[in-house]
Amino acid sequence: MHVPDTRREYWRKNLWLTGSLLVVWFVVTFCIAWFARDLAAFTFLDFPVPFYVGAQGALFVYVLIIWIYARRMNRLDEEYDVAEEER
Repeated sequence: MHVPDTRREYWRKNLWLTGSLLVVWFVVTFCIAWFARDLAAFTFLDFPVPFYVGAQGALFVYVLIIWIYARRMNRLDEEYDVAEEER
């Protein structure tokens, strides 16, 4: 089956965006917790960094990841003319 080059490019950009956002998610979710003891020496707003990231920062980053993904995919859909019609 022959897939047009524009579809391949669209899919490649989609995978790159998803992969890069998953890397950010992984770092915030697992790497901060893994290195919590080492990062406890650093503070943010007088809280240890691992505590702050776990309590506030991670939630903010998760919402930001969703917002970035939705915004970029809407632009990508419009760029490749696959956007849904507005109601």
